Amino acid sequence: MLLKDFDYTLPEELIAQYPLDRRDRSRLLVLERESNRLHHAGFTDLPAWLNPNDLLVFNDTRVIPARLWAKRLPGGGKTEVLLLHPSGENEWEVLVRPGRKIRTGQKLVFGGEKELTAVVAGRTPAGGRVLRFNRHGDELRACFDELGEVPLPPYIKKPAAAERARMRERYQTVYARFEGSAAAPTAGLHFTPELLAAVRARGVRTTFLTLHIGLDTFRPVKTEQIEEHKMHSEEYSISREVAKAVAETRMAGGRVIAVGTTVTRALESASREDGGVAAGTGRTELFIYPGYSFKVVDALLTNFHLPRSTLLMMVCAFAGRERVLAAYEEAVRRRYRFFSFGDAMLII
Repeated sequence: MLLKDFDYTLPEELIAQYPLDRRDRSRLLVLERESNRLHHAGFTDLPAWLNPNDLLVFNDTRVIPARLWAKRLPGGGKTEVLLLHPSGENEWEVLVRPGRKIRTGQKLVFGGEKELTAVVAGRTPAGGRVLRFNRHGDELRACFDELGEVPLPPYIKKPAAAERARMRERYQTVYARFEGSAAAPTAGLHFTPELLAAVRARGVRTTFLTLHIGLDTFRPVKTEQIEEHKMHSEEYSISREVAKAVAETRMAGGRVIAVGTTVTRALESASREDGGVAAGTGRTELFIYPGYSFKVVDALLTNFHLPRSTLLMMVCAFAGRERVLAAYEEAVRRRYRFFSFGDAMLII
């Protein structure tokens, strides 16, 4: 398959730049795979599309203030650093910009109350760097909290100072728990405590796994044949409670509904032949594109994704490329809001 097969035209004004005043006021486009029917609803209508004995699986990762600014020594040039994941006690794998100027052995000064510095300890196969910081543990995390900012996606224009605190809060799910992501699991941004209560009141179960979102959220597909694209690994954790909930849902005849592509990737990475999942932690490089046979996920709740992205390819694998692109075309025609702060899509 070719990269151009996953392209579509999106007017720039449909890229949501700000979250709505209320999380659950987003619109919801419902696609029925078997009948190919589309339904236009509000996100608060979600419980009506769920059945008792269904299981909603969420990603409870928490976004860290992963974007930092440093001064290079020698020279004093400004450097943008994006934290991806720890690779040692005081080491982190990062992306840097401008990359061509960041060499092994170079010192970066971040400043702050505790004078945070780092030395470039090496390069990564994916083109990033490994930084060795002069702080450890909780002290290092405190420096990140002081100096860092939430790394909003590049298609969101830099918000005004008055909006930054709200944007930082709204780029977390209400159930975010375990720190480690460089980006939010955006399908979950629409949920409020009240809506979660309404879902459970309908007899729908909820459970939480953790997948820390990393490099591939920011890296575009550059190979013309998508099968040649290499996914960066991401860390996930699936508890025994999640594995048990999936097994019990199967036995009760319910559906396993993934809230987002990150949940889909984790569940399918840990899938078993009987449709269940194995509990445990691991790293996944699973690349899901059309032709993939889903083993665990029965329905998918997700946002609208960028053209030519691995996330769009996953959605196309789940519901069919032509069907998904036709639904996106209808969403454009109906003026849905796209990407992280945009509207949602439920595929059943």
